[in-house]
Amino acid sequence: MGLNIKYLYAFIVVLAIEAIIALFAMEHFIRAYLGDVLVVVLIYTFIKIFVKRDIKLLPLYIFLFAVLVEIGQYFHLVDLLGLSDNKVATVVLGTSFDLKDILCYFVGCMAIWLFERTH
Repeated sequence: MGLNIKYLYAFIVVLAIEAIIALFAMEHFIRAYLGDVLVVVLIYTFIKIFVKRDIKLLPLYIFLFAVLVEIGQYFHLVDLLGLSDNKVATVVLGTSFDLKDILCYFVGCMAIWLFERTH
């Protein structure tokens, strides 16, 4: 039941990259698109820290989860839950729907899928 150290390190690296993007990236492309591609990779590496067995559809499950979060943004879920003043909730759940975000999640999940097929 031990942790997968390889994925723990990968998670830390991707989390650090996401933090750097959030704090320092001024380039619109990097901030708006690369961050969204990497967020699904971050979720993947987090899950793989704890789950050792192969889950063939994991990239699909992560994509569906990300789309559900995006749909929550469309319906202003943060406001509906009364969490609009909670900074963590607004960052995690997001506040603005964008179809381009879904495309970025798809690209990230396809990268995960390709990675799984080659490793």
